[in-house]
Amino acid sequence: MLKRLAERRIYAFAEPETPAVHRQYFSSVSALMSVLMAALLVFAQGVQAAAQPVCKPVMTVRDATFSEPINLKRYWTAVVDVDASRCATVTGLFALGFVRLAENGPDLEFAEPFFWHPEQTKVRVEFWVDEAVHKYWITDVAACPCRGN
Repeated sequence: MLKRLAERRIYAFAEPETPAVHRQYFSSVSALMSVLMAALLVFAQGVQAAAQPVCKPVMTVRDATFSEPINLKRYWTAVVDVDASRCATVTGLFALGFVRLAENGPDLEFAEPFFWHPEQTKVRVEFWVDEAVHKYWITDVAACPCRGN
C-alpha cells in the first residue's frame, strides 16, 4: 500500500511537469520567433534605406593656422570649403581627425565633430601651448539625401 502511494505521488508530481516542459519549449520557440521577426524588420528597413540615393558633400581644408598663445592655450583654426550642391539639406555633420604632438606626452590621435554649412565653414580647436598639430584630415562625413534632378 505504501508503495502504491509513493508511486502515485511520483506520478502525480510527474504529470504536471510534462505541460511545464511543453510551456518552456513553446515560450523559447515564441521568443526565437520574436527575435527573428525583429531581425527581419531591421533588415527590411536597411534595404529600404539603401534603395534611397544618398550623397556626401565634397570638402577641403584650407588656411590652417595657429593663433598666438593666450593663457597657455593656442587655437588651431581653418576654413573648410563645402560643395553641397548634390545635397538636399543645408547642413550636416563631419569630423576632423588630428594627430597631436606634445612636448611632454605621447602623440594622440583624435577627432573633433563639426557642422558643415554650404560654401564655407570656419572651425577652431583648442590646444595647449606645448602641443602642435602633426597631421589633420576630414573624416566621418555624414551622408545627406540627394537633391532631385
